[in-house]
Amino acid sequence: MIDLPQLFRLDGQSAVVTGAASGIGEATAQVLAAAGASVVVGDIDEEGVTRVAADISAEGGSAVARRADTSRRADVDALVELAASGNGRLDIMCNVAGVGYSKPVMETPEEDFDRVIGINLKGVLFGCQAALGVMIPQGSGSIVNVASTVIDTPFPTQALYGMSKSGVVFLTRVLAAEMGAHGIRVNALAPGSTPTNFASFRYAEGKIDPDQEAAFQETMKATTPLGFLGEALDQALMTLFLVSPAGRWATGNVWRVNGGQSRP
Repeated sequence: MIDLPQLFRLDGQSAVVTGAASGIGEATAQVLAAAGASVVVGDIDEEGVTRVAADISAEGGSAVARRADTSRRADVDALVELAASGNGRLDIMCNVAGVGYSKPVMETPEEDFDRVIGINLKGVLFGCQAALGVMIPQGSGSIVNVASTVIDTPFPTQALYGMSKSGVVFLTRVLAAEMGAHGIRVNALAPGSTPTNFASFRYAEGKIDPDQEAAFQETMKATTPLGFLGEALDQALMTLFLVSPAGRWATGNVWRVNGGQSRP
């Protein structure tokens, strides 16, 4: 008889999750810890990520928080070093941290380009490189990079954001091809519209307008064949599958957990 629960357990494993102070990153950290992994959670929001680590610990899990700006290689290296030094290995790297952006191409200044690419693409590259520095010698590991459904939907004002997330997908596919021989799997998530505080980029001063956001979510529901929007937990559960023994033959793929909002 197949022991299905055991196929999704991560007991004894070590993980790093970036962007873990809220949204998909927070849900991912909680799910990995609930499955038995020791988790290092990083985010530029130090207060938020400290709260997440405390919540996980209070529920009997193992989590350590550290402030990290993923556009800085040294910060990402420090997250991986913290996980590897504390646990003697690194089994899971989840590059979740990212920022949204919405401006027409002709209104996109160079400084915005540098910021968005620095966080959304360079930050993922730095995370992969840091993790692989540990995973290659140990001959195993799993990396999950977060892209976006925007890769399938060229929409006005989404050029820069889409460029950064499309880069994440290509990086993921190349790394999967390069790392298979080392026993390392690399996959990407392309989340659909998921209500989190990530939406703040659409509003002045980053303050979400509840009425406008509710209207936006209704519009997104109308584009979703299932008729409802997912939650951060939906992305976290797919991540659990990908990094667990259950996902042992999955690599180099883009997993669209989006209720059918887009198809390749």
